[in-house]
Amino acid sequence: MSNKKVLVLVSGGIAAFKAVSFVRLLQANHCVVRVMMTESATKFVTSLTFATLTKNQVLTKMFIDEKQNPTGAIFHIEWGAWADVIVVIPATANIIAKIANGIADDLVSTTLLASNRPKYIVPAMNDNMWHNIATQQNLAQLKQAGIAVMEPATGLLAEGYQAKGRMPEPNEVYQWLRHAIQDSEPQKKQATQILKGQKILITAGGTREYLDPVRYIGNKSSGKMGCALAIQAQALGAEVTLIKTTTVTLPIPTGITVHTVETTSELAHKVKVEFAKHQIIIMAAAVADYQPKTRAVTKIKKKVNQSELMLTLIKTEDILAYLGHHKHQQFVVGFAAETNNLLAHAQAKLTAKKVNMIIANDVSNTAIGFDSNQNAVTLLQPNAANIQLAQADKASIAKQILTVIALKTAKQKN
Repeated sequence: MSNKKVLVLVSGGIAAFKAVSFVRLLQANHCVVRVMMTESATKFVTSLTFATLTKNQVLTKMFIDEKQNPTGAIFHIEWGAWADVIVVIPATANIIAKIANGIADDLVSTTLLASNRPKYIVPAMNDNMWHNIATQQNLAQLKQAGIAVMEPATGLLAEGYQAKGRMPEPNEVYQWLRHAIQDSEPQKKQATQILKGQKILITAGGTREYLDPVRYIGNKSSGKMGCALAIQAQALGAEVTLIKTTTVTLPIPTGITVHTVETTSELAHKVKVEFAKHQIIIMAAAVADYQPKTRAVTKIKKKVNQSELMLTLIKTEDILAYLGHHKHQQFVVGFAAETNNLLAHAQAKLTAKKVNMIIANDVSNTAIGFDSNQNAVTLLQPNAANIQLAQADKASIAKQILTVIALKTAKQKN
């Protein structure tokens, strides 16, 4: 991303304020930034804000007077040609429809139509607008045309409720953009396609086991490691299916097939359905070992003078053991998230589950535990020396893990 010339196009949604932080991130990573805004966008953020940050003129209208344009520049042509990449952030349903259908009725849409530079779209809108068939058809057209589209997040919308359509946080957008640009560079892409032709199934997040309609037993897994593995696997050329739990709210890039589950039994069912379709399975989800024997139909009420509540728990299905004992040519990977005796517990798990690899990580260390952006792991394999991966961000750890898996599966083929 360093030294890239980035044209940022801001359209008129409440998430426009996040574009300010996004511009700052681009600048912090040595990008040169210019900004165009729709007139609607100026109702949320002033053009002066972006002009002050970028030290460049900010354009909001197709036609401006001679004082602002003394040279008679044709901005929608010249700025579109100047940019290395164009980012539309936030991209409303309206601007997405214009791009998909070639409509050019203002400066932003005209610039998009006139430029042949790579385009990256960051949608943000109400969930009903996102799920509308017209929007989905427009998005499909953009993807078919080779335009990268970032999935919106599920979170609190401006309307005051939780749903899909929220713009991801600026740092997440920047990381997505950085990876998308890297993956679009032909030579680099070709050199890193070590998983090309492989179908990989990955699970992510923590399961929930309900006591009643309100309460559940869960864990602290955010799904960051599983999502990082899915993103890196796609970047390395694999066809990726991600089964994530409802606890995972991270944005997932376009092109990854996503299924959402909540309980361990739902996860087990979905994994079994997908198992035979994939050559590599990575069980990164934090799965509950026990579940309540019964689930109350109504909320369990606190009783007067009751100081204890006794719960009966029963074992959940051991999904990893099922995969290990039923695999044919598949390469099955499990995780051992431990708080003590890390390697001993991981080795026991490797033997008992009959899998190809166990990835051991110490979740008692908050710097590399659940919900951290960092990790440090040890890879255990049958009849092989352990491989230690030093602490790094989860994207880097994921890429290193997948590189080991790619080498191992390539040897098995040969």
